[in-house]
Amino acid sequence: MTISNNIPMKRRPTHPGEMLREDFLPDFGLTASTLAKAIGVSRQSVNELLRERRRVSPEMALRLGRLFGNSPEFWLNAQLAVDLWDAAQSIQSEMSQIRPLIAA
Repeated sequence: MTISNNIPMKRRPTHPGEMLREDFLPDFGLTASTLAKAIGVSRQSVNELLRERRRVSPEMALRLGRLFGNSPEFWLNAQLAVDLWDAAQSIQSEMSQIRPLIAA
């Protein structure tokens, strides 16, 4: 059984970097530097993510999920939502040219 979700979002989904910056870092009393050290990556990588100039990679999702006690899928799904939104906006006019198939 599949459930269709054909209602388009009217706003861009929240970037994982914004989630980290606005929710996770303050709640856990972390800075960009302490986060970078805790997950074993460069401060530059964390800063780029927090500034929404970097995507969450599978490796980063594993690190964040481990640190914050949630799943890597949480971080990847948040990134996927942003990526799909951005892609849909960039090819919006082309999408209207594609006619969905109807099963026989």
